[in-house]
Amino acid sequence: MTIQWWPNILAMPIYFGFLIWVVSYFRAHPRASAWFWAASLLTFPIWILTGNVDGWFRWFKILSVILPTIVVGLSRVAVHEQRTGRVWDVLRSPKFVWFFYGILFLNITEAVVKDIQLGNYANALAGAVLCVTIPYVPKFWTITTTGGSDLIAYTTVGWNLLYTMWNAAFVYAESPVYFGSSLCILLAAELYPVFKKRPELYITARIYTLAAHLLLRACFDIFPATMDTSSWFNEGVLQAWGVLNLVIAVPFLFWFTWQLDTGKSAVSFRRGRVAEPGQDGSGTSADQPVPVSA
Repeated sequence: MTIQWWPNILAMPIYFGFLIWVVSYFRAHPRASAWFWAASLLTFPIWILTGNVDGWFRWFKILSVILPTIVVGLSRVAVHEQRTGRVWDVLRSPKFVWFFYGILFLNITEAVVKDIQLGNYANALAGAVLCVTIPYVPKFWTITTTGGSDLIAYTTVGWNLLYTMWNAAFVYAESPVYFGSSLCILLAAELYPVFKKRPELYITARIYTLAAHLLLRACFDIFPATMDTSSWFNEGVLQAWGVLNLVIAVPFLFWFTWQLDTGKSAVSFRRGRVAEPGQDGSGTSADQPVPVSA
């Protein structure tokens, strides 16, 4: 079997750059983000007419991403503009970030169920580890009151890398045609926080890259024509990849538990930063480093 490389080598960097711009734009414009993603629901007739959203998994996936993305935008507007009112007060509440935690848990669980259906049991177990090691709310989650009122989550480097490897393996099994384009959205979410030197922006980057990708697939599925990676699929690679992810996930689970048990998570999960005032009683801004004792 011949593996096709050149079309993807040309298309993937362009798509990666577009996704980086998407995250940057929506971070900088919370109101535009809220209204754009709300308006995106009006495109659902196109999803049906094109047949690009087919089967329970695709419908559940796109709705479980687009709808929360709208809520993220509205919550950011509520905090950024200090909106008041019954609904706005709920959206501004520090406890409301539990909703985003739940959605992240749900999205991983969806893929875990699909992995089990596909027989990728090792990768499914790695996904289950990701579910139980999501940093807790509200200690490690908040919407900032500065800048564009970002949704930030203090996921660890290990969690981010495991998520990227696990999700890439899942897409490799579930839809090899889209593996290249999905790899772009995973790498954009992984590298955007690195470019900005703000590792706590990983979840935000993941939200906007995934939402943009699913919306494009639903409306204008250009990816089979521009980034078809079906020739990259190999069953042996898939099985080895799932086992590798599980091998990485098990010690990470023990490390995560150890950090919580020893109380080191307050610093290690945040990479030397603490929560905003009112999040953990520290009275220190999320953008300020943890004081180091002499």
